[in-house]
Amino acid sequence: MKIGFHTDAFNSAYFSFEKCLDWAKKNDVHYIECGLIDGVSWIHGLGYQPHVALYEDPLLLKQKMDSFGLRFSQVDAAYPLSGKDGPLRGVPYVMKSIQWANLIGCHCVDTTDGMHKPEGLTDDEAMEMMKGSYGQIIEVAEAHRITVNIEPHGYFTTRPEMMARMLDFCDSRYLRMNMDTGNTFIAGEDPTAFLKRFIDKVSHVHIKDVSESLAAAVRGGQTGIAVSHCALGDGVNAKNIRRCLEILRDHGYTGVLSMECEGQAGPMIEKSLRWMKDTLADLNIPIEK
Repeated sequence: MKIGFHTDAFNSAYFSFEKCLDWAKKNDVHYIECGLIDGVSWIHGLGYQPHVALYEDPLLLKQKMDSFGLRFSQVDAAYPLSGKDGPLRGVPYVMKSIQWANLIGCHCVDTTDGMHKPEGLTDDEAMEMMKGSYGQIIEVAEAHRITVNIEPHGYFTTRPEMMARMLDFCDSRYLRMNMDTGNTFIAGEDPTAFLKRFIDKVSHVHIKDVSESLAAAVRGGQTGIAVSHCALGDGVNAKNIRRCLEILRDHGYTGVLSMECEGQAGPMIEKSLRWMKDTLADLNIPIEK
């Protein structure tokens, strides 16, 4: 398996994307995931946000990343597709992200739904709307040979029966799932059971622990975590993560394990990286660079 990280780890440190590349090179990590920005923002323009704008030339950025020995495992285009503005704002955003990802040589684009029940829509209405949205998205994904992942992160996607329906929206090998160990746990699900149910659809994995205090306060009442303020191995989800790694190993998964946690400008995510390496070694899972 391959180890990567999401640049969300450095949101609070106000890193630029290039500074994330520096961190990855220093720590011998070769896979990176970031959010995509459709437009401009002052904080990104000033170099205080660790994500990438779609106006940035993907081929020039690829050259820079190659010089750091880095490549994208996935780009994050997770604008909620379940609300009324999903078709208006989310669908064009995801489509542009697919085209951009193809040019930079990234094979996965992440998508999801909203945290809450969509206002003014029944569950069936929202699901039917998302089915139409994913139909348009997958048409573009198939043309570019880019995998569109659905991440459990919201009202629909953290419910296994709804995730199953969503993964059947399109009969396409380009519609798959991004497993998230932290979001499934905080939503009140068993991450290992969730993973087992959808193991054949998994093409990318977020590894996220959960602190004991957060679990006690909101587990079962929230559907996702923006950024986990808990190093991998330090939380109440560590045993589930280890078991998920075993399940992935036994199924032959060789993709990226993308760490998602607060970085504290380095120390916390470096602690997570050590735990990941030690755990993979203990489970006899080779690390591919």
